[in-house]
Amino acid sequence: MPAVDHGAEAVLRRLAIVFTAFERALDATPVIRRLNGGRFELAHYQAFLRAHRQQVKEGALWIARAASNVSVDHLELRSTLLRHAVAEHRDFRLLEADYLATGGAVEDIRSAPMTVGSEALSAWMFHEASKPDPFGLLGAMWIIEGLGSFKAAEWGRSVAARLGLPPEAVRFLSYHGENDAAHIEEFREMLAMVLPDPVVADRIVRTAEVTARLYVLQIEDVLS
Repeated sequence: MPAVDHGAEAVLRRLAIVFTAFERALDATPVIRRLNGGRFELAHYQAFLRAHRQQVKEGALWIARAASNVSVDHLELRSTLLRHAVAEHRDFRLLEADYLATGGAVEDIRSAPMTVGSEALSAWMFHEASKPDPFGLLGAMWIIEGLGSFKAAEWGRSVAARLGLPPEAVRFLSYHGENDAAHIEEFREMLAMVLPDPVVADRIVRTAEVTARLYVLQIEDVLS
């Protein structure tokens, strides 16, 4: 019986399958259907920004928590995660600036409550990040960074074109479309730090599956 490959490239192939299903699910959500179908309005974009700001604000926090739970046997991974947290800990400010550029009041986006989907996604991330050596969270990072790399720039261009918005109103989407490709390469390096290991490989893929489902729930809630 041939040995099962649990190396980084094999896991990436499994993650690509998860991401393809994730893209299809995103396209079926009300707000993305409107964006793709030409029925997207300013109120929809502002709702999108409000829904994302609260979850993005916590993103760097769960990455930092995950890093704090990485053992000394994996210091290189810990350092990489900490650098990633530092790079992203102000991203929520871009969402606030975008909201302001659309004519919204910054107080409104800052005070908006988390949606059910955002609550679930954030709770899941902190739950996983609190485990010893939470390598499964690499699967969550694949989903989130992959979204930025493969979809954010496309969404940003569509939003700007359909609503006639200036570049300063879509900076969050544009920034992630430009920079998350580098994060994907960094992700490949982090995978190599913890693989091959069949248990870790399966956990990474499973965490990606759960994160994808909860992220879709967050997008579904934008227009709920």
